[in-house]
Amino acid sequence: MQAGTLSTFLKRGAIWGFIVLELIFFSVAGEFLSLSDKAFMDAGNMLLLLKQTAPLGIIAMGMTIIMINGNIDLSVGATFALCAIVLLDSLTWPIFAGLGDGVIPVAWALALLTGIALGALNGLIVWKTGVDAFIVTLGSMLGYRGLVFMYNGEQPTSHLNWTLVDFAEAQWLGLHTATWFLLFVTVAIWFLMNRTVHGRNAYAIGDNRTAAVNAGIRVGPHMMINFMIIGFLAALSAVVFYSESGSVNPNDGELYELWVITAVVLGGTKLTGGSGSIISTFGGVLAIQLLRKGLAHIGTNTETVNLVIGLILIAVLFLDRQLNLKGKEELKV
Repeated sequence: MQAGTLSTFLKRGAIWGFIVLELIFFSVAGEFLSLSDKAFMDAGNMLLLLKQTAPLGIIAMGMTIIMINGNIDLSVGATFALCAIVLLDSLTWPIFAGLGDGVIPVAWALALLTGIALGALNGLIVWKTGVDAFIVTLGSMLGYRGLVFMYNGEQPTSHLNWTLVDFAEAQWLGLHTATWFLLFVTVAIWFLMNRTVHGRNAYAIGDNRTAAVNAGIRVGPHMMINFMIIGFLAALSAVVFYSESGSVNPNDGELYELWVITAVVLGGTKLTGGSGSIISTFGGVLAIQLLRKGLAHIGTNTETVNLVIGLILIAVLFLDRQLNLKGKEELKV
């Protein structure tokens, strides 16, 4: 086997083996430990799992681009919450009072533009200052969350539009609206990363930024576009989720960045950039959601769920480091 082939196989193929093991384990364990009469792999249960995966999954696709690019975005949870507030609050603005249900696409557009603007701000700061994206987005995470609390204090922002609810709860070919959004985003981002110049440049920049600059790639604008994409996807995630729930709390979206990063890394994307797979990220999101739902199915509390996923993340990062070291040694032979 050629150098790096084993590493690539384990990163991109192991996640699906892990999912199979999860399904087997929780199906068997559920027979003895679950308080529910419903089997873990019940069709309705699996369809609901896909729907629940959508909010994190949509954001994870954008995070994969950012991490392949050699950056990271810690502000996605706060962006998610702020865009949700814009979505629900704009539905009640007096200026749109005469639009009826026509206000819905306007509210969607405002929420999506908010996400793009917040992402553009992150990207512009990273581009123009040269400050590491980790520091920039850590600051924007706190700043955007502050805006969320300033907007409505500690009170939830609520507005239930039944047309929106009907749209969000609709099913087509057995799949919920949220699931279709997740699948569409996955296909679109896969095409972007695998069939366009922009995608190839993302890998090149993440692998060797200096070489990318020497090759004539405009790194700054490229990174800014990627931050705008993840801002858009965080907003789209909020649109999909809050169209149905109709109420956003100021703390909503907290820890989303950690869940998303865990799913992306579990899917084999390197924290250092230059390597990653959209399809494997989809598997990583499914694996995380299966783990959360499976542990809840057998009666495990939230603290244990977080502990287990944290340990898995550490193990994956350790394995990634060992495989990279082995790959480098093989290349020297």
